[in-house]
This record gives sequence, structure tokens and C-alpha cells, in this order.
Amino acid sequence: MSALALFVYAAAFSYAYVGVTAGTGALLLFGAVQATMIGYGVWRGERLSAQQQLGLVLALVGLVALFWPGLASPPWDGAALMLGAGVAWGVYSLRGADSSDPLRATAGNFVRAVPMAVLLSALTLHRATFDAAGMAFGAASGAVASGIGYAIWYTALRQLRSTSAATVQLSVPVIAAGGGVLWLGEPLTAHLVLASAAVLGGVAVVLCVRSARVAATQHSS
Repeated sequence: MSALALFVYAAAFSYAYVGVTAGTGALLLFGAVQATMIGYGVWRGERLSAQQQLGLVLALVGLVALFWPGLASPPWDGAALMLGAGVAWGVYSLRGADSSDPLRATAGNFVRAVPMAVLLSALTLHRATFDAAGMAFGAASGAVASGIGYAIWYTALRQLRSTSAATVQLSVPVIAAGGGVLWLGEPLTAHLVLASAAVLGGVAVVLCVRSARVAATQHSS
């Protein structure tokens, strides 16, 4: 099931971005992830305090502001694919909370997803084009960046509730934007700073309030 969720996420994400702008795609993706993981957490009995709800709203508003210049009405098929990718990533993340060996679990999920990816590639081979540099960068992105990153994410999930894990992921676009400023020469604007501050501030509120509640519970016991 985890390998299937990983494959659906990667495939739907890839095809969705053919017709969806970066900003719109990110909002659809993260919105679906939030709905999936927080919805599951609420179903399991997790609750966000008033302060945490405020922090989540602040982070979401910051996310919308971050991508606002690139928003556009998406085609229905691209939007559906991106929402499906978000749900699949939410499922993949939720299943990682029970992993006792994150590195082995991640490697296993990647290996089991290979036959699905090969089948999809075979079905779409007639439309494929190949470029040596693109294939090399794609392999490095999947095997190194994604593989290691997902293993670290599975490790972190064991210490986070579903609602907290969902909120933490809102920091990903901010990290990507920061990387663009540091390594790609993208401009550091007031808009970027304010939107990023809203996202990270909201995430911090959700996590800090939870940490304070856990500490208070341990102290009373």
C-alpha cells in the first residue's frame, strides 16, 4: 500500500504539472495533503487547540500569499491529478508513522514502486523523449534527494501527530524559495520574506503549543 501511494503521488504529480502552474499546483497539492492528514488525525481523536488552529490558518494564509503571483485557473484534469497526488502523499506519510526502520521501509517502497513506474513508462513510451542530462538529474533527484529525504521524513513521523506532521509540511515551499535565493540568484523580496514569516510562524505556533501541552502533561504526571 505504501509503494502504491508513493507511485500514485509521483506519477500524478508529474503529469499534473504539465498543465498546471507551479503556484496553483503547490496550493492544490498541499491543500489535499492537509485535508488528508488532518482529517485522519481528527478521525483518530486528535484535536487542535484554538491557538493551534490559529497557527494553521496563519500558515495557510502565508502559503497562499507566497504563491499568489503565480496562481491561475487550472484545467480540470490537471487539478484532479494534483489533488490525487496530495491525497496519495498524505496516505504515504500516515503509513510512515508506524515504520520501525525508516531507511529500510523507504528503500522497500521505492523498489516495489519500480514495476508500476516501468509499466506506466511502457504505456507512454510513444510520447517519450530522452535527454542524457535530464535522465541523470532525474535519477539523482529520485535516488539521492528523494530517497534520503523520505527516509528522514519517515524517521520524523514517529515523533509527530498526524495534525502536526501535516502542518510541518507547509514549510517545504518556504525552504524551496530560500534555496532559490541562495543558490539560483532569485531576488529576496519583501513579499517573500513576509509570506515565509507567516508560514513558519504558523507552523511554530502549532508545534510550540503542542510541546507546551506535552510538557505540562508530563509535569503533572
